[in-house]
Amino acid sequence: MSGANRPIGVFDSGVGGLSVLRALRAELPQEQFVYVADSGNAPYGERDDDHVTTRSLAITDYLLSQHQIKAMVVACNTATAAAIKTLRAAYPGIPLVGIEPALKPAAAASLTKTVGVMATRGTLQSEKFQALLASLHGQATFVLQPCDGLAIAIERNDATKIEALCAEYTRAMGPFGLNQEAMDTLVLGCTHYPFVESELRRSIGAHVTLLEGGAPVARQTRRLLEAAGLLARPDAEAMQAPTQFFTTGQVEDLQHAAARWLKLNTSASALSV
Repeated sequence: MSGANRPIGVFDSGVGGLSVLRALRAELPQEQFVYVADSGNAPYGERDDDHVTTRSLAITDYLLSQHQIKAMVVACNTATAAAIKTLRAAYPGIPLVGIEPALKPAAAASLTKTVGVMATRGTLQSEKFQALLASLHGQATFVLQPCDGLAIAIERNDATKIEALCAEYTRAMGPFGLNQEAMDTLVLGCTHYPFVESELRRSIGAHVTLLEGGAPVARQTRRLLEAAGLLARPDAEAMQAPTQFFTTGQVEDLQHAAARWLKLNTSASALSV
């Protein structure tokens, strides 16, 4: 298989990275993807960096050895914060794209200059996030909210828990809206959170800007593939290249999530790595 025809690997601690996969498939419809949900070892956001790095290395090894991927997308804010440096050092031969909370565009977009950030505790406490936050000193006030349990509630599609946690965490952050000192912009710093936008809107209102990282990751992936001469050629007969799904958790959970959020009736395979 030629380099350009090999698939792109995408992984997350669970089903949240499907929000990034959705953006990747829209930006790069000619590309094949292999998606790994490490649901059997979730949630990453409540684990230490060593655990997350070990899992990230194991999954990348699997994708390279078994699927000969041409590029890797770490579709998880926590894994990017904990492991991206290690991954880049270990695999210098492939384009590797991470994701981080959209603090910089949020600071630029906010009119009140007060920005809310919802993320896992692991992301907010990471050295990478703290460096990003420090780089924006004076550009906006950031209200940081660790959202313990929200990602796993989304994994389990627990509607009652999701609604309760969204209400609890947005209430704890303070006022949202367009008034002075209110948060007019909310950064979704976990790839799971875009899937609960409707629940968040009940608390923050319709006029608050929500920012997440899927589209920027997809654009960066395109740029890196173009630079490396690895973009797949469009297939005139195919509307969308195929995607393979694997999970270390329950196969049915990933299949249901892909159907619910990507409108894909697809099979998934169990994975032990």
